[in-house]
Amino acid sequence: MRHALFNLLFVLTLLPMAACHAETDEPFKAGVNYEILPEPVTTADPAKIEVVEVFWYGCSHCFAFETTLKPWVAALPEDVNFVQVPAIWHPVMKLHARAYYTARALKVLDKLHEPIFEAMNLNKKKLSSEDEIADLFEAQGVGRERFLKVFNSKGIEMAVDLAASKQQRYRTQGTPEVVVNGKYRISSRENGSQEGMLKVAAYLIKKERAAAQSQ
Repeated sequence: MRHALFNLLFVLTLLPMAACHAETDEPFKAGVNYEILPEPVTTADPAKIEVVEVFWYGCSHCFAFETTLKPWVAALPEDVNFVQVPAIWHPVMKLHARAYYTARALKVLDKLHEPIFEAMNLNKKKLSSEDEIADLFEAQGVGRERFLKVFNSKGIEMAVDLAASKQQRYRTQGTPEVVVNGKYRISSRENGSQEGMLKVAAYLIKKERAAAQSQ
C-alpha cells in the first residue's frame, strides 16, 4: 500500500514538470509572437495553406523585405499558396492598390512590381495620380490606353474593395505583415525582425499542415 502511494505521489510530482516541458516545445506562442484572428478570413484556395503578405509600395520596410521574402516564397512547398494584399488606409494607397491589381491583370506584375517599389522608395516619387502611374507603366512597355482601360475597370475596383475588406478583417496594424491561412496575423514588431516573422510563419504552416492531416 505504502509502495503504491509512493508511486502515485511520484507521478503527481512529475505532472507539472511535464506541463512545463510541453510549453517549451512550442517555440512561438499566440498573443506573443502572433495573433489568432477572432474570425477566420476565407482563403483563395481552400485546398492549400495560404500565406498572405500585406504590403504597401510606399513602405520602406516592405521594400527591404523583398530581398528576404523572394527566396523564402520560392522555397515554399506545393501545398502552400502565397498571396499579396496591398494595404489601403489612405486614398493614395488605393491608387497603388489599383496599380498592383492592374499589373496582375495585365500579366506584367513580375515586370512592374520592383519598378513601382523603386519609384517610390529610391526615386522618391509619390505616384499620387493616375497619370504618374500611367507614365511608369508606359516606361515599362505597357501601352497607356491599355493601362487606363484596365486601371479604371470594374474588375480592378472590385479587387481593391476586396483587399480593403480583407485588410480590415486581418486587423492589420502596419506593413509588412503576414497572415497564415486566414487565421494568424504576424508582425515583425513582435518577432524582432522580418526574418523572425517568417520563422513564425513557417511554424504556423507546419501547424496548419499537421491539423489538416489529423482530420
